[in-house]
Amino acid sequence: MTQQHLNGRVALVTGGSRGIGAAIALALAKSGAAVAVNYRERAADAEAVADQITAAGSRAMTVRADVSESADVTRMIAEVTASLGPVDILVNNAGIAIVRDLDHLTEEDFDRTMLVNLKSAFLCTQAIIPSMRARKWGRIVNISSGAARGAGAIGPHYNASKAGMEGLTRGYAARLVKDGITVNAVAPSLIETDMMRGRPELAQRIPLGRLGQADEVAQAVMMLVGNAYMTGQTVAMSGGMAFN
Repeated sequence: MTQQHLNGRVALVTGGSRGIGAAIALALAKSGAAVAVNYRERAADAEAVADQITAAGSRAMTVRADVSESADVTRMIAEVTASLGPVDILVNNAGIAIVRDLDHLTEEDFDRTMLVNLKSAFLCTQAIIPSMRARKWGRIVNISSGAARGAGAIGPHYNASKAGMEGLTRGYAARLVKDGITVNAVAPSLIETDMMRGRPELAQRIPLGRLGQADEVAQAVMMLVGNAYMTGQTVAMSGGMAFN
C-alpha cells in the first residue's frame, strides 16, 4: 500500500474538529484523500484541521452540520460533493458523552445520546450510499467504543448507543458487500482526548499502563479503509483491558 493510496478519493469525517476525528482527518489527507471536516460548533478548530491539510498539499474543506438532523445531513453531503466530489470514505465519528449515574439519568439524556451517537450514523450512511453504489466503491468506518460490550464509565444510555452503532455496522455491511462497499467499526477505550484529560487514574485500569492516543485510533481506521476484504467487523482498542 503506497503512502498516497487514496489519491482521488474524497473523505468525510463527522465530528472532525478535534480529538479522534481530527487525527483521522489528518491521516486520510496524508494518504492522499481530499477531506471534508464536519463540525457543529467548533468552527475555529475545524478550520485549523483543514488548514493543516491544505498546508501539506491536500484538498480540504470545513462543513457545519448537526448530523443528527436529516436536513443538515442532506445539505452537508451536497456541499461536500459540490466542492470536493462524491464521498468515497465516510467516518461516522461525531458523538457525545453525557456522564450520568442511574439516579440522575433522564429521558432527555437518553434521547439526545441516541440522536447524536446513533441516528447520525444512520442518516449519514443513508445519504452517501447511492453515490458509492454508483461507483461500486466505498468505505464506511463507524467509531464505536469499548462501552458497546463493557460496563463503561459514562452510563447505560452511552452503552446502548454504541452497541447500536455496531449493530448498524453489521447490518449495512451485509447489505452492501456486493456493491464494493465495506462497513466496519473501531471501538476504542480510554483514549487521551479532551474528555479524558485530567483523569490519570483511568490509566490504572489499563494493562498497558497508559491511555490510548487519537493517532492510534486513526491507524486502525486507515487499516480498515485500505482493506477491501474486511467488512462487518469491529476492531477493539483497549490497551489490553480485555485480558482483565
